[in-house]
Parts: sequence; C-alpha cells; structure tokens
Amino acid sequence: MGKTIIVTGASRGIGREIAKRLAADGFSIVVNFAGNAAKAAEVVTEIESAGGTALALKADVANEKEVEQLFEQTAAQFGSDTLHAVVHSAGIMTLSKIVDGNVAEFDKIIATNLRGAFLVLGQAARHVAEGGRILALSTSVIGVALPGYGPYIASKAGVEGLVRVLANELRGRNVCVNAVAPGPIATELFLNGKTSEQIGHLAKMAPLERLGKPVDIAGVVAFLIGPDGGWINGQVVRANGGFV
Repeated sequence: MGKTIIVTGASRGIGREIAKRLAADGFSIVVNFAGNAAKAAEVVTEIESAGGTALALKADVANEKEVEQLFEQTAAQFGSDTLHAVVHSAGIMTLSKIVDGNVAEFDKIIATNLRGAFLVLGQAARHVAEGGRILALSTSVIGVALPGYGPYIASKAGVEGLVRVLANELRGRNVCVNAVAPGPIATELFLNGKTSEQIGHLAKMAPLERLGKPVDIAGVVAFLIGPDGGWINGQVVRANGGFV
C-alpha cells in the first residue's frame, strides 16, 4: 500500500494547494476540513481527476475527540502503518489589538491555532511511521510584529515552540518535525478585512514585491515532506520572499 498524508485545513487556501501538490507527488491524501464539506469534496475531486487518491474527513482541530477520530479513520481507510506525514495547515486569523483587551477573540484564536496544533502534533507523533514527517504552518509576521496581530502571533509563536520540542521528543524515530512560516499569501484568510492600500503595502514589503501564492508554500512543503528534506529537523523555514 502507498504512503498516506493527512493535511488539516485542506479545503481552502494554502492547505488546499498543499494537498493537491502532495497528491501529485504520489501520496494518498486525507483532506481534513472543519465545516465546508462541499469545498473539501472539490479538493478530493480535483485530486482524483488527476489520477490521485484522496478522502475527505471532517474534524475540528480544537476538539480532542474529533482529532483522535481523524487519525483512527485514516488508519481504518488506508492502514495503520501507511501514515508517512501530517501537515497541520488548519488555522484562523483575525486582527485584534492587545490594548482593546478582546479576550473572547484571543481565546478563539488560541483554541484553534495553538490548542489545535498541540492536539494534531500529539496524534501525529503517535501515528506517523518511522522515517516520516510532521509539519506545521506558522507565520513570518512573527518577525515584523505588526499592530493588531498580537493574538495571532502569540498562537503561532507557540506552534513554533511545539515543533522544536517535538523534534527532540521523537529522537530515535527518524521523524523530522518542522514548521513553514509563510509571509503574506494571497488567500481568502489573508485578504479578508484588508483594504486595497493595506494589501498593496504588504505586497511591496518583500524585495520580490508581490504577495506569495499558495503554490509557493506547497512547493516548500513538498520539499520538506520528500526525500530531499530528510536532514532538516526542528527548524522553522520562513518562506516569504524576503519579507523578513
């Protein structure tokens, strides 16, 4: 049987492109989604139309039981010893200034982005086969500390910490654990709520003077998941066009 990869948050944006790219590289893909079954089904159809294998499975990454079931269902469908990698792409982003003290918004972001990463990475550590990969998405905005991004940056800084610790905890398993930290990427998540002036300013911040595309990040992930990424471990790869 072939190798399987779970991609969380794969129904849209960066996760969607990661799922499609890894399917093109020959992996069977579990397209995880939290709410939009129709979008997840579209990803499965695209992968299958291109000759690949994919299955959509629903799970809220912040829900412990649902994350456990995601891995159980993956094993039941593809076999308990085929899980090569987990790419944790699921996340949310809203802007909220620290001075405003919006605790409800802070808790929401932490629950999905940080608690979700803790749960998914923990299950990945239990289930990924020897020689496999575990990868989480962070953000390069950590390096520029833009106003309004406090809760989001806090959540993703925590993700980077989890990745580094887990890489050490898996010593002897030959499993590489890394993070990819995109810069501004032209996705619905990024563009939502921003003016054209704000988007234009962010696009010009990188020396390459453009927003990244989801396929840019999918290529970096494919490298880390593939055989050439086997000596990269416990690292945060800042894929941002020189943004920071």
